[in-house]
Amino acid sequence: MTSRAEILVVDDEVHLAEGIGENLAAEGYAVRIAHDGAEGLAAALAEPPDLIVLDVMMPHLDGIEVCARLRAAGLDTPVLFLTVKAAADDRVEGLEAGGDDYLAKPFHLKELLLRVAAILRRRTWTPGRPGTPLRFGGNEVDFATYRAQAWDGREHELPYKEAMILRLLSDQAGSVVTREDILEHVWGQEVFPSTRTVDNFIVRLRKRFERNPEQPVHIHTVRGVGYRLSTDPDSARAADAAI
Repeated sequence: MTSRAEILVVDDEVHLAEGIGENLAAEGYAVRIAHDGAEGLAAALAEPPDLIVLDVMMPHLDGIEVCARLRAAGLDTPVLFLTVKAAADDRVEGLEAGGDDYLAKPFHLKELLLRVAAILRRRTWTPGRPGTPLRFGGNEVDFATYRAQAWDGREHELPYKEAMILRLLSDQAGSVVTREDILEHVWGQEVFPSTRTVDNFIVRLRKRFERNPEQPVHIHTVRGVGYRLSTDPDSARAADAAI
């Protein structure tokens, strides 16, 4: 490894947490370990790591709630969930809470290490210029802070995934971005959630920024393909008429 990324492992199974930590350290990572959700939350907020490996099923404060609180506090550190719950709805719940990937127990060590490396690689993706606000239809989005002011004056704190989807669309404003591209850039290509998850995030963005979410003039669906962002509604209508 060329850099010593720091990983926080949060799992109430002591032997598993220690084993994961030892193997990550052997790969050259700096490792911290917490054995319950409250301890992990405090550790992440006090000294944000480069990645959090977070167990879902923990007493008192589970991993989903830990992740939600981290995102609410503005921490965008990637989260890799570990859980014995592997159903699709459980994965969607974790990803929509702000998680970046999901690995079901029991897992192969090599797969864990590959997932960790992949997430840290994706961490270097910085589309656009985060210091340049996006403005469209009376909305303004600051990608440096994940804060936005909508056309109706409401202020929003954007969750990480919503901000990244909007950044990707804005980088290619006027062009179609496929659902697969969104999944690859925002979630990573190793393990995708379903395309339904992307659709749900688009619905959230429309509710924030469209005057009529049922008839969007900025965030358009291109049937069977993906989505297109238009900062100019007149150009968007012309493009729609040509399809």
